Amino acid sequence: MTWSGPQSTELEQLRQLVEERTADLQRVKAEYDNYRKRVRRDRLAVRQIAAANVLRALLPVVDAVDRACAHEPLTPGLKDIADTLRERLGSLGVTSFGEVGDPFDPACHDALTHHVSPDADRLVCSAVLRPGYRLGDNLLRPAAVEVTGPAPPARNPLGSARHSCPSPPQTPGPSLTGRG
Repeated sequence: MTWSGPQSTELEQLRQLVEERTADLQRVKAEYDNYRKRVRRDRLAVRQIAAANVLRALLPVVDAVDRACAHEPLTPGLKDIADTLRERLGSLGVTSFGEVGDPFDPACHDALTHHVSPDADRLVCSAVLRPGYRLGDNLLRPAAVEVTGPAPPARNPLGSARHSCPSPPQTPGPSLTGRG
């Protein structure tokens, strides 16, 4: 049975309407899927930031336990606290870093002291004053280290390093000494 006349145009209009509504529905579905993915990604990011903030706040506790273990007789209770703390931090993905002999990396080390060694060709960590910590790939705290290596670059005749800050502009005005 074939449709002709006004019925065929009505049928064609209905098909076109169904196609438009289907396209609209597919577009809305795609937008909703993208929204769900974005919300999931945002929730994960907020969770990671919150976890990093909490762990960063606990690092002084870890430092205190490490100092107590280094300077006090290791009692069974102190050993249990230290082991449990390290185990829990490890299970959350926290890793410590900073070893003597590591190449110095300003992105993850804070150099507190620089010892010059004429025979050194690069900076290395010669002492770890405080370990650094990472949560996965995120730096929670840089390691505080002493570095040993070649002498720093020579200074220019003005006494400043390679990059110098411009002096503030000089403006005429009253003297600070009161003499004119």
